[in-house]
Amino acid sequence: MFVIATDAPEKGLVRLISYLAVAALIALLLPVAGGPNAALASEPVLGTGLGSPFDTTRAIGARTLWDQGLTGKGVDVAVIDTGIVPVDGLSAPGKVVHGPDFSWESQAENLRYLDTFGHGTHMAGIIAGRGSGATAPYSRAVEDFVGVAPDARIVSVKVADAQGLTDVSQVIAAIDWVVKHRRDAGMNIRVLSLSFGTDSNQTYLLDPLSFAVERAWRKGIVVVVAAGNSGYGDLKLNNPAFNPYVIAVGADDTRGTETPADDVVPSWSTGGNFLRKPDVVAPGTSVVSLRNPESFIDQHFPGGRVGEHYFKGSGTSQATAVVSGAVALLLQYRPALTPDKVKKALTATATRLPRANAKAQGAGLINLVKAKSYSSLLSVQLHLPATGLGSLTGARGTNVISSAGTELLGERDIFGLPWLVSTILKLGEKLTGGLFNGSLWAGATTLTDPVLGLVWQTADWNQPDWTGSRWRDDSWTGSRWRGDAWTGTNWTGSRWRGRSWSGDTWSSVGWGD
Repeated sequence: MFVIATDAPEKGLVRLISYLAVAALIALLLPVAGGPNAALASEPVLGTGLGSPFDTTRAIGARTLWDQGLTGKGVDVAVIDTGIVPVDGLSAPGKVVHGPDFSWESQAENLRYLDTFGHGTHMAGIIAGRGSGATAPYSRAVEDFVGVAPDARIVSVKVADAQGLTDVSQVIAAIDWVVKHRRDAGMNIRVLSLSFGTDSNQTYLLDPLSFAVERAWRKGIVVVVAAGNSGYGDLKLNNPAFNPYVIAVGADDTRGTETPADDVVPSWSTGGNFLRKPDVVAPGTSVVSLRNPESFIDQHFPGGRVGEHYFKGSGTSQATAVVSGAVALLLQYRPALTPDKVKKALTATATRLPRANAKAQGAGLINLVKAKSYSSLLSVQLHLPATGLGSLTGARGTNVISSAGTELLGERDIFGLPWLVSTILKLGEKLTGGLFNGSLWAGATTLTDPVLGLVWQTADWNQPDWTGSRWRDDSWTGSRWRGDAWTGTNWTGSRWRGRSWSGDTWSSVGWGD
């Protein structure tokens, strides 16, 4: 799909930027019919235009809930993505807790936990960002940046590097960590936001990634997943959105108007099939969020910049972040809600869009005002449970990574160890330290970083990768985030290469649209 002209180390699989990298570039190079085309950069920095925080939060009724004191306070939202940097909006003390770094960059102290790609910061801003100038009542904020759940806390678990690369085994390890530590002292992880996916070639009943998100769901975590960006003609939602338990999110184009009567579902938002379609839609066109200066996205898509501090992007990634923030508001109001009840409340009260594709919109645009007061006894899902007994290869789909010319194929994780059935069946159980599938993936305690605040200890990967090479053979020279820009964005060691990337895999369609 594209060639990266840097010497950055490239190990990965799920371009965790959630369908981001490949589809983002495709959308920019080959305009999608009916796709996003708003020129927001020429408008006021924030204001009330299409995709602005005001437009996004108004469309789903979040601003009304803010006036009722519901801002997500006390709810933690786990974001498995490319990490987060402490730009304004996510830099307030206690705003972000950094879980362990499962990415390749975890072995570089100056890059650990930090978002070198730009996607995770963008998603976290949509979910719970709050600019330093924003004060309650947030409903009065128009020029200040305010995300959907401005007082919720983000738990960031980094799995992807500066080019959005990761392997599905890393993602499953991250989900495992979230489930294990959801109720640690001071933690209250109730929502898991996943703006990524693969084109798995197996049923949700067998797929290990599908099983992992279902296990999180059964443990009381509301899992929100991007449907994908392959359009109405696609016959299948991405993995793990195709699991029927989780909330699969499609994109809505609000047209920048107050009424949903003219809303449409962009033609690139995956519609699914008669077996599984999106559950709901949320704003996903030209959505403005926080800019990560000199990250990969910032450097390669300067047209997405909105003023000095913001960035816009389109995709079901952004829509997923909107719904994740919305769920945090509902759980603050009714903390006893089960994941099934949250899903029922959102789908039963969603607003049907008369001009939108009937299948691609699912139940319709989420309506928080109605969902807040919805109550029903008929809210238990009875789908066949996933087993997780399928293959990692199947979960990866067409995405393959390689190191020094050796592809990661078969039932092996990034350390080359056999994928154990017992690993997937024990997901979310408390194990010693950061052990996963027989290897040490993360540390066992929290630390206090002078810049990032509370972080979870990241382990040194002393075991070899799947080729037998030592992880420490790679040398990163990038500089640490300084609060205003990256200095030194090139890395030494260019042996990582990926192949067979599908444009259907990433959930962000365009940066600058």
